[in-house]
Amino acid sequence: MDAGRLRMLRELADHGTVAAVAQVLSMTPSAVSQQLKILQREAGVTLIEPDGRRVRLTDAGQVLVGHADAVLAALDRARAEMDVYRSTPRGTVSVSFFPSGAAMLLAPLIVRAAEHEVQVLGRDIDVPASRAPAQLADFDVVVVHRDERDASPWGPRFEATELLREPLDVVLPPGHHLASRGQVRLTDLADERWIGVEGGLMVDDVLNSITILSGIQPRITQRINDFRVVEELVHAGTGIALMPRYVRLARELVRLPITDISVARRVEAVTRAGATARPAVAVVLDELSAIASGISSAGAAHGRGRSARQAQD
Repeated sequence: MDAGRLRMLRELADHGTVAAVAQVLSMTPSAVSQQLKILQREAGVTLIEPDGRRVRLTDAGQVLVGHADAVLAALDRARAEMDVYRSTPRGTVSVSFFPSGAAMLLAPLIVRAAEHEVQVLGRDIDVPASRAPAQLADFDVVVVHRDERDASPWGPRFEATELLREPLDVVLPPGHHLASRGQVRLTDLADERWIGVEGGLMVDDVLNSITILSGIQPRITQRINDFRVVEELVHAGTGIALMPRYVRLARELVRLPITDISVARRVEAVTRAGATARPAVAVVLDELSAIASGISSAGAAHGRGRSARQAQD
């Protein structure tokens, strides 16, 4: 049964005449009568009977009015709760991260979003950034990283919030012949063995950019996606690798910036267009931006401190 027609029946019980119902609902009396006849057909019993120049509810009509009160009250409560979700950030937001992004952002995001009564369900999925639109079939927000030179548009159906730009350094084992330097040039690394990643992932894109811009092609001997495994291989002296600057290292490795070419990744949060109309999603994006800003500021301060110490040395 249609809720609007149930509301008309209740108004008839309260006001006694079709004309009064029509006035309350800003309808014509004939339209109200037509809708009440449809409701009666839906109910399969007589709901209204003539009473002189007026009409009155039958016993079945009175019973249905009682049910109408319960149904309409439940709908009013549902609308009120939906209004809360539209105006305040409550609910669950699913977020996909690339693995090192999850390590950097997910824990503080869960904690900070919970302060707004928003639950974050995070996943770490290691796929190329180009897969973000497909991932949005399963997630509210997809956090990706890509070579900063990659300007591929996401298209009109999607929106991207840039979170941070993170330089990539070369990591070396402590005993490497370049380890005592404060920085390196690409020519210094021309004869090195490199540990890369699977084709299509961010680090591979950056290595390809290096080749295109400098003409120096890194000699990749291993392709490992997990940065922790990469650390172990570098520590064992099997090769050198690119590592995002804010990734925490478990091994004692030497990080050096490459000075003659800009090497960095751009971290973005991708959503469907208009997703921020949902307050919970807007909160997640705001908190991601705040967390990323803090990481970037701390990394810049650490870099300035390291430069100062190198100058003193």
